[in-house]
Amino acid sequence: MTENICGWIVQSPDAVAQPSLRGLQKADWLIIGGGFSGLSAAHTLAELHPHARIVIVDRQRAAQGASARNSGFVVAHENPASNELIGRQGNAYYQRSTEISRAASEEVRQRVNGLGIECDLREEGYFFAVHDPSKLEEAELKVQTLREAGADAQFLQGKALAQCLGTGFYRAGIECQGGNALLQPAKYAKGLRDTLPENVSLYEYTDISGLERLANGNVRASSVDGSVEAAQVLICVGPFLPRVGLRDRAVFPLELSASLSRPLSEDEYNQMGRPSPWGVLSTRPAGATVRLTPDRRLLIRNTVEYRHRDLAGPSLGIRRQTHLRGLQRRFPWITEHHLQYTWTGHLSATRSGEPRFSMLERGIYTVAGCNGSGVARGTLWGRLLAEMASGSQSSLLTKVLSQADPGWLPPAPFFDIGASVRLRYEACRAQSES
Repeated sequence: MTENICGWIVQSPDAVAQPSLRGLQKADWLIIGGGFSGLSAAHTLAELHPHARIVIVDRQRAAQGASARNSGFVVAHENPASNELIGRQGNAYYQRSTEISRAASEEVRQRVNGLGIECDLREEGYFFAVHDPSKLEEAELKVQTLREAGADAQFLQGKALAQCLGTGFYRAGIECQGGNALLQPAKYAKGLRDTLPENVSLYEYTDISGLERLANGNVRASSVDGSVEAAQVLICVGPFLPRVGLRDRAVFPLELSASLSRPLSEDEYNQMGRPSPWGVLSTRPAGATVRLTPDRRLLIRNTVEYRHRDLAGPSLGIRRQTHLRGLQRRFPWITEHHLQYTWTGHLSATRSGEPRFSMLERGIYTVAGCNGSGVARGTLWGRLLAEMASGSQSSLLTKVLSQADPGWLPPAPFFDIGASVRLRYEACRAQSES
């Protein structure tokens, strides 16, 4: 039976577990969720309110949830869609979105450098690459669009691309630098956790099941063994707002699975041509995400599903075989014995692709909807949510809020059916790239 073990987390030095919440705690600020957004919000609140008591709770180990299970792409420049290319109707929107993404990418660098986080950050960018060249339409115009937005981009194909990646599977691609980066997501998340300021108290294994408005105007958040009373609450749980007893018709979860190989041997690495570490994003939503890590492991994520129950056991084993086939298409010498870890994680998605920033009611704020750019945007969303809740203003916050329209989701079962059908359709379209 396939065990759900995240290779990123296993490779991160373990931290001392923090106690679960017991009894009544009082705080100025409560943050629910210890991923990129929650941890970033905690750092920001501590900077803005150095004398306040800040409490952060997580239902499991902080920094080991969906954030740590990310593929580790720091996104500054998205692959532009056809209608976003230079001279087309959506180009102005693409430029605005890229300005936000670049700020999000820079936010990660500031956290890494300012807090001294060791997370294998590599600034060399990554590739948008395809096996079927028809799935990289108007490549040269895409390169021009990326350059206009500030990227260092170039089109590669054939032997030039194969030398970069160590495989002839990819026939065309765009190398995109100038802000795009790669890191080890669990190490980055753990770094944010381990450097929390002194006025931040962390409680782990604390599952908040409900919020209650008190007579004094504060909010009480309750778990099985304790509660926190706070004047301000930030909820950073991605698509799982119902877990804290609140409705959500804007954000939904997508479940992804990935496998990470053992380190390649010297002979295997020589067979690849000894390429530098790299990352590849597909141009199709359901295509494969692949990486060669600095320690010479291969990562692949080539499944995405709308599910109500987490994958486990035999179901995860089936996805592991999908990962193996995907790697073997790129590297025929890969075997089952190469795969060392297989795991699942969740992506926070919205219908429009834009985030949801909300004041749900007085003193209760939430943010969600990184839409596949969780490392960079998750970090930035945490800071901006803390600033918004603190009454701060900035041009960047204004820009983000102006685009923060996640779109409305139809009720079940209509959305459930539509989402499942759409993902099957996208999987068919991306079959050559999986």
